[in-house]
Amino acid sequence: MYRTHYNGELRANNEKEKVKLVGWVSKKRNFGQLCFIDLRDTTGITQLVFDEAIAPKVKDVRNEYILQVSGTVEKRKDINPTLPTGEIEVIVDDVKIINTAKTTPLIIADETDALEDTRMEYRYLDLRRPIMQSRLKTRAKISRSMRDYLDHHGFLEVETPMLGKSTPEGARDYLVPSRVHPGSFYALPQSPQLYKQLLMIAGLDKYYQFARCFRDEDLRADRQTDFTQVDIETSFLSEQEIMDFTEEMLCKVMKEVKGIEVKRPFLKITWEDAMNRYGSDKPDNRFGMEFVDLGPMFAKSEFPVFQNVETLKGFVAPAFHASNKEVKKLTEFVKKNGGKGLVVFKMQEGTLSGPARKFLSDEDEKALIETMGANDGDTIFIVADTWRKACTALGALRNEIASQKGLKKPNEFSFLWIVDFPMFEWSEEEGRYVSEHHPFTMPKTEDLPLLDTDPSKVKTNAYDIILNGYELGGGSMRIYDNALQKKIFQILGLSDEDIQNKFGFFVDAFQYGTPPHGGLALGFDRVAMLLAETDSIRDVIAFPKNASAKDPMSKAPCPVDEKQLDELHIQIEHD
Repeated sequence: MYRTHYNGELRANNEKEKVKLVGWVSKKRNFGQLCFIDLRDTTGITQLVFDEAIAPKVKDVRNEYILQVSGTVEKRKDINPTLPTGEIEVIVDDVKIINTAKTTPLIIADETDALEDTRMEYRYLDLRRPIMQSRLKTRAKISRSMRDYLDHHGFLEVETPMLGKSTPEGARDYLVPSRVHPGSFYALPQSPQLYKQLLMIAGLDKYYQFARCFRDEDLRADRQTDFTQVDIETSFLSEQEIMDFTEEMLCKVMKEVKGIEVKRPFLKITWEDAMNRYGSDKPDNRFGMEFVDLGPMFAKSEFPVFQNVETLKGFVAPAFHASNKEVKKLTEFVKKNGGKGLVVFKMQEGTLSGPARKFLSDEDEKALIETMGANDGDTIFIVADTWRKACTALGALRNEIASQKGLKKPNEFSFLWIVDFPMFEWSEEEGRYVSEHHPFTMPKTEDLPLLDTDPSKVKTNAYDIILNGYELGGGSMRIYDNALQKKIFQILGLSDEDIQNKFGFFVDAFQYGTPPHGGLALGFDRVAMLLAETDSIRDVIAFPKNASAKDPMSKAPCPVDEKQLDELHIQIEHD
């Protein structure tokens, strides 16, 4: 028997018990002939005491050695209130060194000074840190809670293929060459979208899967090349019913994982309203700074920046003092996010200051202060541009200022729905319409005539679930009529041949009695990231990729042997 207890289990009521423990040396302290060692395992730390008779056995022990000890639990004279086991210590009567360890390249503690690349190169050491293990435990709790809810509500867990057909779904596919079919490729799934709809055609009614998904796209703090989504699809349920059970499941998770009661129903905001008020289709509503439409106020303005623009919007940053240097940085930030520029007014002693003030009449100044509700010490930010660019650039600025002001509290949780998305977005780069969500989304019934006259105005039965400015997931009611699905493909610029080549098996299935169906997918890693109260998705994934889509630990991706390439009929052309 290696142990009788885990290191985080012992308490004062275990006093005088004989115990056996194993773990890693977290800290060692020598006091004359006495030696103290903090022994760590996945549950916590126990302080060990080695007296003068046994201390020589651990004189060469260093951090991260693995020890097995036996001894007696005693109450500590000096209680450590920072440890759950801080009332006790174990007086060791026997010790065995199970394994030694080199000096680690990073500190194994909640706080470490290691750079992220070092942490990822030695991920197996990084994962020894208690905070990292706590995050993975939070992830596991979320998974258990969700599975429990779905299982108890009649959902059937079904696995769908990893190797499938390459279909246009928004991001680049990861392709897998076939050895037995030279020149042909499988694609790793960007999502199980087509398969889960086929499961509804198969009559399974309620499906779910913790699905591994793959997208060859640029990475950021909340995105990975391979990730997990909680994929859900149902037949014969309405949009509201799908939103209801999603809310119930998330409320259950919040209660069981965080101990927080979340009120229902969640706030519901239309896509257009969200863009107008927050400049984002995933708004963070934990703080204010909502936008004000200033177009009517400055319709006759002589300020060139305000003339002949489609949209003029602004917001107030309360008690935000920005130097001229900082204003220049914020202006560049707005430009990087698609805006033409930034107009800034600072409020002091009841008046506005800034380079653009000279273009305002006294009446304009008074009206702007009243409309914005500005007070001394506040700063007003204004962007003039096309509607989408103005909203998006100002939305990015709102988030940046909220971060600088510390308004985003990780222990505050605000859920909301975004609904009524547009069906299409015009791509200037491709010169055609592209799907706002995906091409299988059901348009609103009242907007169906617009498919023939003005597709840009068509709205959908789509819905995204948002938490603290992050899109946790999204879903929609699906198209289940063959003719309508074909029309959507045609608007997206697909020929009959394209449709058959890319989606033939899928549209053929529509001919055999397709039920009304819909669902959603939750980004499981993002859910875990937010509930673990960290700002990087990499903190809740055991072995993630870095920002360059590489694994610093295994060095993947890496070249392979010529023999492997030959078997796959692949030849690498070097520049």
